[in-house]
Amino acid sequence: MITLYGMHRSRATRNLWLLHELEAEFTLKPVVQAYRLEARGIDPSAADAPFNTRSAEFLKLSPAGAIPVLEDEGLILSESLAINLYLARKLGGPLAPRDAREEAQMVQWALYGATAIEEPALEIMFAYAKGETEGGQRIIEANADKLQRPFAALEAHLETHSHMVGGRFTVADINMAEIVRYAQPHKALMAAYPRITGWLELCQARPAFKKMWANRETEPA
Repeated sequence: MITLYGMHRSRATRNLWLLHELEAEFTLKPVVQAYRLEARGIDPSAADAPFNTRSAEFLKLSPAGAIPVLEDEGLILSESLAINLYLARKLGGPLAPRDAREEAQMVQWALYGATAIEEPALEIMFAYAKGETEGGQRIIEANADKLQRPFAALEAHLETHSHMVGGRFTVADINMAEIVRYAQPHKALMAAYPRITGWLELCQARPAFKKMWANRETEPA
């Protein structure tokens, strides 16, 4: 049985979206981020604290103390993009690579998203979450500038491809869409890249994404 440790308000969204797409059987074991408990005045190390990223039992699975973590037949994986690539291969179907060529392209885009897009996109999301401030606007604009080059590369790819890999919706789309989503609150940036925007809207219109997102909305912020 596939067990996923994490919360919807984390990078586990990528894994939950994929699992819903494939209608896979799995168990979600909630693990609260320690910083969320501290923000509520709860000591993560207290004996009565909820299961969290600093709990001794969780640290046995993830010494880094980060979610999500996948446990499957003795295999432990602790990086969300790697988890998705593994699950797509294991469970098969249209989300999986059809051959070594497609697998290489899926890995390429996952690495590109993680290294070139995710960090500045997250900074944009965090700045918007804190509300409109002068300092926040500077952060947004600085990180939007950092995204110009990778977004231009992604836009160019989507000019000649309907999806990230193979001309169909795959795990590569889930992985990239969940990275690009972090920059989505910056409407001026998204408007400058209409193909990225259209592709992202199509991805987020899928029932599995909507199911994941509805569950996410029920969790405390």
